[in-house]
Amino acid sequence: MRAQPHTAALAGLAVVLTALLAGAQPAADASRPARPQPATKAQPSASPQPMAADTFRSARTYPEVAAPVRLRIPALAVDSPLQRLGRQADGTIAVPKSPDIAGWYERGPRPGQAGPSVILGHVDSRDGPGIFLNLARLPRGAVVKVDRADGSTIAFRVTKVSRVAKTSFPTDLVYAPTLEPTLRLVTCGGSFDETRGSYRDNVIAFAAPA
Repeated sequence: MRAQPHTAALAGLAVVLTALLAGAQPAADASRPARPQPATKAQPSASPQPMAADTFRSARTYPEVAAPVRLRIPALAVDSPLQRLGRQADGTIAVPKSPDIAGWYERGPRPGQAGPSVILGHVDSRDGPGIFLNLARLPRGAVVKVDRADGSTIAFRVTKVSRVAKTSFPTDLVYAPTLEPTLRLVTCGGSFDETRGSYRDNVIAFAAPA
């Protein structure tokens, strides 16, 4: 059975469209000379996929610093275990429970880590003197030693001792980050406010690694 002319034409057009969609060139007309085809550029090879961030592991390691357990200040005859201190409900740092024991603010850097390690102690109590009774008299250059849980010890030297009003406490100087390990010893000082039941000032000793 012979195909109808219009049917044959549709079939031929379908073959050409299929070839074009597939990326092939239609057959050349034998009556026309073939045109030279431009050379195709080689496609660059696919670049490797970047490594997922969660699989990255740094080759550099940092030594771990053990938690502090004891404070020693030979110039003041201070030798005290360290209580760990957190924060109170109002956001301020808690104070040691006993006037005879100093406390380390555990949410800050550990002594030996970059940044300011803060240790607090009472100047006195109703029952007698506190562990930091003579902190205001600590001379510049005095050595402060902190023993750590792994048996190591780090030594600091006092660079200055300041007395400031509690209403003007230098938060940035005491708690601001530092690139090197530093130590801050804090207690009360100045005159006693009978109405409020507390001292009006703070005494702060600043120390750097010895």
